Amino acid sequence: MLGAIAGDMIGVPWEALGEKRYEFALFTEFSRFSDDTVMTLAVAHALLEKRDYAATMREFGRRYPAIGYGAHFERWIYDDSMGPYNSYGNGGAMRASPIGYVAASAEEALAEAARCAAPTHNHPEGIKGAQAVALSVFLARSGASKAEIRREIATRVGYDLQRTVAGIRPGYTFDVAAQRSVPEALICFLDATDFEGAVRNAVSLGGDADTMACIAGAIAEAHWGVPDAIAAEARKRLPAELLAVLERFSAGFCR
Repeated sequence: MLGAIAGDMIGVPWEALGEKRYEFALFTEFSRFSDDTVMTLAVAHALLEKRDYAATMREFGRRYPAIGYGAHFERWIYDDSMGPYNSYGNGGAMRASPIGYVAASAEEALAEAARCAAPTHNHPEGIKGAQAVALSVFLARSGASKAEIRREIATRVGYDLQRTVAGIRPGYTFDVAAQRSVPEALICFLDATDFEGAVRNAVSLGGDADTMACIAGAIAEAHWGVPDAIAAEARKRLPAELLAVLERFSAGFCR
């Protein structure tokens, strides 16, 4: 989970700027948490407390307003009567990583990710994006190799993960559709040799940098862990309430 949060913070200054550099300052004065972090921690809290996903996301969203929510999602946060709006965006995927730590099997990760995405991102592509992230984290923390993760995601979710970051980068542009951002974020992890490289890959595509780095960072943490210096920078940028959720979840599941 800390990997997802660090990726979010590192990506925020570069979101939608079309940045294609691999070498950039990991943390700047503009590195902060966004909706990706808040919703990831909302899901973690819901899992810890066995609470309803929708109610918990609305509660966290109202406590942390105006930090990058999409227009439909922001309306959903404040309207208790509003149901799913058939989104195929990557919002369901960016919040799904905690499920990969709680799930006891690949099948459970897939099923729980679908439940977590459904209150908002109930389009088949929105659900697939969440499933791909949760399953990748589950496999990585269970010791699966990159080749195994690539094969399982291709088989169970249907994503083409045979591409490379170098091949994607030149023509890639900002896109929040799950089917055009989640596979690319997974490839950023698969093409990397360490946590930092995965996050740098994600930002260097020049797209939805914070969300793609959040996803790549989540899987990279499950595979390699988060370097101490990056972990410390991310933690100090979290308010006490969110840090407490992170620490509690990490103590219970991320060991």
